[in-house]
Amino acid sequence: MAEKTNLSYFSVLILAVLVFASNFLDTNLFRFGDLNFAVWFVLSFFCYLTGHYINRSFGWQFGAKLIFAVTIVVAVISISFVIFLKEYFNAANPTGENIILFALRNVFLGGMGYFGMAINEALTLRSKVEMQEEKLKLIEDTIKDSKKESELTVREAQIRANKIINEAELQAKNTILKKERIERELKEFIQIEKELIKKYEEAK
Repeated sequence: MAEKTNLSYFSVLILAVLVFASNFLDTNLFRFGDLNFAVWFVLSFFCYLTGHYINRSFGWQFGAKLIFAVTIVVAVISISFVIFLKEYFNAANPTGENIILFALRNVFLGGMGYFGMAINEALTLRSKVEMQEEKLKLIEDTIKDSKKESELTVREAQIRANKIINEAELQAKNTILKKERIERELKEFIQIEKELIKKYEEAK
């Protein structure tokens, strides 16, 4: 159990390293020359996988807090680097613009971690829904078979089965609502990301 915990926290450290490593790439996220796009794609993909693993290890709530903390801390460190080592970090641009550029790329990769978490959570919830549906089907088959027994046994079985079905349907409904909420938050987050990138490109 200790090894699993260490590996789980190590994945958070990997995410922090990946986000921080983006500071040493070209500021133009979507320039295809010099394999820049390929490098950004690989970084994004690994951040996605890391977020996927973090959600599986820590759960949605605590994992989201971890990724948020990592993104904020790395962004602060990146801004400090831009301020104190501005000769290295694209001295041709004003310091304020550099701060926005490097903070935006950290937020972008942190967002890919959130995206990985959301996908993992959606898959987990879908699996739970399928399990609930299988339970409901099994219960319905049991009810059909129980009709062959005596009238008293049938009535007792129906009462118990209806109770289980109601609980299972309620749990399945709550699971579906949670999945829809996560998908809605994910869409909102992606929309915000697009708006930020659009504002940045317009400002640039």
